[in-house]
Amino acid sequence: MRQLVLLALVGLGAQLVDGSLGMAYGVTSTTLLLAIGTSPAAASATVHLAEIGTTLASGIAHWRFGNVDWKVVAKIGIPGAIGAFAGATFLSSLSTETAEPVMSVLLLTLGLYVLFRFTTFGLPRHNLGKPLRKRFLGPLGLIAGFVDSTGGGGWGPVGTPAILASGRLEPRKTIGSIDTSEFLVALVSSLGFLFGLGSQGINFSWVLALLIGGVIAAPIAAWLVRLIPPRVLGSAVGGVIILTNTRTLLRSDWIDASDAVRYPIYAVIYAVWAAALIYSIRQYRANRDQERELVAETHAKA
Repeated sequence: MRQLVLLALVGLGAQLVDGSLGMAYGVTSTTLLLAIGTSPAAASATVHLAEIGTTLASGIAHWRFGNVDWKVVAKIGIPGAIGAFAGATFLSSLSTETAEPVMSVLLLTLGLYVLFRFTTFGLPRHNLGKPLRKRFLGPLGLIAGFVDSTGGGGWGPVGTPAILASGRLEPRKTIGSIDTSEFLVALVSSLGFLFGLGSQGINFSWVLALLIGGVIAAPIAAWLVRLIPPRVLGSAVGGVIILTNTRTLLRSDWIDASDAVRYPIYAVIYAVWAAALIYSIRQYRANRDQERELVAETHAKA
């Protein structure tokens, strides 16, 4: 019972971050399931089954708050579903010993990208309002869907920063559209896992616990997306993903590092993570103050 409550809280926390940042539900939940001994394919399948409900609830909430661009949802969601099915059937064919470190490397790479991208650059706003083309969203969806299935998460970490980097869609609509289109990815990915695995290794009580937590958090996150600075959340989530998957890799058969090696590495990660958070907060405040000064000057001139 305690484990189910913990999973529900993880689902709630992961969805709060995912719904307000456009990423991290899958990688956060999958990382926890791997840490308690679930096989990689079963962990990813469990998370994606839960995501069918959480992404539906999140999409509805974002739509009600006006955070969804339906053209973007269609252009990226359909290729994403194709990539997700391919990734699910690929991961289902790998052995646990092979898949776990492979998945950890993938998640670690995503974590490094998220931390670097949001800490260093924040959220670009150039080209805002220009249309997003199929030739950009199609391949992006295909790759993000494949990564999402094989990594247990990745739809948001790949899709959200790429669209934000284009500067063509405002942040809240980027996050809302990515979260809404993820419903297609989760649905098709789950079918792929069930096709490849059956129900082997999937604990449906865990699915329900993650689902309950995620559904509760979905409307709150859709509201918070207007209030919480994505730059700071990006740095925070990136650090969590990096730390957790570095730990998994260092303990894997690939490396099997001793305590004398692991703990100094953890210390360095904590230090870099703390510095990234401090920098993100300071940059966010500096940019906010600059915008306020610009608005004040504009009003004064008027």
